[in-house]
Formats: sequence, C-alpha cells, structure tokens
Amino acid sequence: MRLLLDTHILIWCLGESKELPASARTLISSADEVFASTANIWEIVIKKSIGKLDLQFNPQDLLPAIEESGFEMLSIKPEHTIKLMDLEDHHRDPFDRILIAQSLVEPLHLVTCDSMVRRYSANIIEV
Repeated sequence: MRLLLDTHILIWCLGESKELPASARTLISSADEVFASTANIWEIVIKKSIGKLDLQFNPQDLLPAIEESGFEMLSIKPEHTIKLMDLEDHHRDPFDRILIAQSLVEPLHLVTCDSMVRRYSANIIEV
C-alpha cells in the first residue's frame, strides 16, 4: 500500500506524538511507501508563522526529519493542481484539497483524521 500523510498525521509521526492513532501507526509501519507532500511543509510553515500551530520541533528541521523517517517527498505537480477543478466543494481548506488531489492523481491512500476529507474518495483512510 502507498500512503500520503495528511499534515496532522505527519506532525504526529515526526513529533512521536501520543495523539497519533494506533491504526495510523499500523498503516504507516506496514506500508510499501509513505509520502509527505510539499503541501504539508507549506501548511506547517504558514500556520506556524501566523501562530495557529504549536510544534514540538523547528519547521527548519522538517526535511531532515522526513528523510530520517524514511518517508518520500512528493512535489506538487501541474496535474495535481488541475485535478482541483474536479473536486466537489466538501472542504474549503486549500492544503487538504491539494493533498486530496495528489492522492487521486498518483494514486495514493491519503491518511487523515479529518472526516470531511474522507468524503472525497474511497482511497482516503480516516484514522
């Protein structure tokens, strides 16, 4: 199974948080490939800079932490942004929407704790 992590799941993984559901830990540890997206980093940096995110680590440490975790980086491609046009308007968060589009285009299973995101596809796994 190939996974793409939603931003909260990624933060919890990198911070070794107890908030990471056991079901997510199991999925991630048994996956063939696990991806973090440029969109995750973008969201973390923006939300940290405006005071909407409290992190247990420095955002500058994201890339080394992702590399050390064994996760692969997924860049945002033009095909991902074009796919946004096909998405229904269940969710207006631009970061979630690009992650959803990436998961559909690649295809990857998006692992999230957001029930609204789950409405987009059977390939989205809510933990």
